[in-house]
Amino acid sequence: MANSLSAKKRVRRNLKRNIRNKSIRSQYKTYTIKALKELEGGDREAAEQAVQQAFSILDKTAQKGVLHRNNAARRKSQLAKRLNALQA
Repeated sequence: MANSLSAKKRVRRNLKRNIRNKSIRSQYKTYTIKALKELEGGDREAAEQAVQQAFSILDKTAQKGVLHRNNAARRKSQLAKRLNALQA
């Protein structure tokens, strides 16, 4: 249990950030899964649209600091690789 004022404030801040980060994390996972399902479906147009949405969400997630920028870049690269394989 926190005793000092600064430690108590740190606990409050961490709780707020945890809630915000949890929703952002959930959002990028949802869009990534949607994109993967579209890629497996085989519809090129829908898959391309879903991948673009996932890219956007991943960029925003990295910008907010929930994901490291290299982690987001790696996830985007993997999605792009699957999209290119579908188009070939």
